[in-house]
Amino acid sequence: MKKLHIHISVPDLLESIQFYNSLFGCKPSRQKTDYAKWELEEPRVNFAISTRSQKIGLDHLGIQVDDTSEINQINQRLEQASQVSGEINRGVCCYSESSKSRTVDKAGIPWESFKTMKDAEVYGAGSLTVDDSTCCPGDSPTAKTSCC
Repeated sequence: MKKLHIHISVPDLLESIQFYNSLFGCKPSRQKTDYAKWELEEPRVNFAISTRSQKIGLDHLGIQVDDTSEINQINQRLEQASQVSGEINRGVCCYSESSKSRTVDKAGIPWESFKTMKDAEVYGAGSLTVDDSTCCPGDSPTAKTSCC
C-alpha cells in the first residue's frame, strides 16, 4: 500500500515537533536532533521535518511504496507522460536505508518514490549521496533538497 510522503524544512525543530504532535495527536515515530518523522495511518502519510534545508517550507513530496517494483511502475508512468524520471539508487538518506527515484514536477517541486528497508543511525551516506550535505545527486533531474 502506498503512502504519501511530505518533508518540510523548519527553523526550530522542537517548536515544530510540539506543533505537529498536537496536530497529529501523537509523537514522532523517529526523532533525531535535526529530524523528526511521523508514520501516520490516518491520514496515511509519512510526514517528516528537518532543519537541514537552506530554505524553510516545503522541501519535497514523495510516494512511499512497499515494493521496489512499484518505483519502476511510477517511473514508467512518468516516462509515458513525457516526464523525466530518475534512476533508482540505493543508500542511506533521512536516517533510513532506502531505494529511491527522484524527479521534479512542472512547478519545480521535487518528488521521490521510495522503499525504506530499515532505519539507519546517520542522516545520509552511501550511494544516494554525491554531496554529503544533501541526499540528491548533483547531476540528476532533481533539484537539490535536504534529502529524502
